[in-house]
Amino acid sequence: MGFKRKLREAAAENNSLLCIGLDPDPERLPCGLTIAQFNRMIIEATSDLVCAYKPNLAFYEAHGLEGLRALEQTISCIPAGIPIIGDAKRGDIGNTARHYARALYDSFGFDATTLSPYLGLDSIEPFISYADRGVFLLCRTSNPSSKDFQDLKIEGQPLYEYVAFKALEWNIHGNIGLVVGATYPQELARIRQLCPTMCLLVPGVGTQGGDMEAVVRFGTDESGANAIINVSRAVLYASSGSDFATAARMSAIRLRDEMNLHRVAG
Repeated sequence: MGFKRKLREAAAENNSLLCIGLDPDPERLPCGLTIAQFNRMIIEATSDLVCAYKPNLAFYEAHGLEGLRALEQTISCIPAGIPIIGDAKRGDIGNTARHYARALYDSFGFDATTLSPYLGLDSIEPFISYADRGVFLLCRTSNPSSKDFQDLKIEGQPLYEYVAFKALEWNIHGNIGLVVGATYPQELARIRQLCPTMCLLVPGVGTQGGDMEAVVRFGTDESGANAIINVSRAVLYASSGSDFATAARMSAIRLRDEMNLHRVAG
């Protein structure tokens, strides 16, 4: 099953736009749990509430081979019907990109990944050639320093808009989406206007302070769908005690329901 269909079916089955970022910090894991054990309990507590999970590879690569084994164990815990976005933010020349694509799609089995478009089409093509997998290009990111480059003008147009137009041009297989931060709602609205049918991956709600109503209003398409709203710390660390999984579930329910409230209201 391709990424787009899997995402659509998971979102409908769980009535959810919520994606949980599986970004475990060992210093914050309760009860002496390993990364894999912690992730498994989070997944078991929330898998009926999400449209996707998004492990950030940095949190696993930092621990070497042990971390990569924890990533494999985490992937194996996720129900088959829920898409997994490997948040890798890769971006390199074509020959290297082909190996990155093989690693992420063939070896780890991710349904989608995140990429930097800075090197242009030849760095993206090896990924989009996997027509059944998703590709999310960094467009307008949620970090404060994103403006250092993303606001620069090209013939009067900010760079992030140029990235959006290029994404439309490159989207020959219909599997490209964009990463747009929740902390920039006006830019989110503009990108949705430019790309009305493209899937948007929206981080920055929760701990980073993105406004939920604006994210749902501007991030979704005309049908109230086609947005993946990622939350990590606000779910993973809803409690630091032995009740962390229960607290994570309650946080996920609250976030999902809040998203759906604004979908209905919109």
